[in-house]
Amino acid sequence: MHVIEINDGELMETLTDRLAELGVKHGAIVSLIGGVDAFTISTMPADDATKDVVTDYALPAEMSGTGEVVDGTPHVHAVMAVEGDRAISGHLHTAHIGTWFARVYVIPAAT
Repeated sequence: MHVIEINDGELMETLTDRLAELGVKHGAIVSLIGGVDAFTISTMPADDATKDVVTDYALPAEMSGTGEVVDGTPHVHAVMAVEGDRAISGHLHTAHIGTWFARVYVIPAAT
């Protein structure tokens, strides 16, 4: 298992770079935890599951999630807990780390 810690920067971009450095092309993202300053998530509209509704949120959030690595690209579904005890959930496109951290636990697939 690899534990990837990100303390500053854009999560998905940094995670992609670290996976490449570690040689992980395929695997399971078994846990994602941390806090973000801003994020972008997408969900599907009720009338067309082939489309994405992408929303940017300029607010801090507690983050948890899971996912996979396919051909070196991370695919993460996350739950972002925001002020007012609300959760925003979906496909994570970006997450800006600065105030807190993100920790990603990855199990590479056997080759």
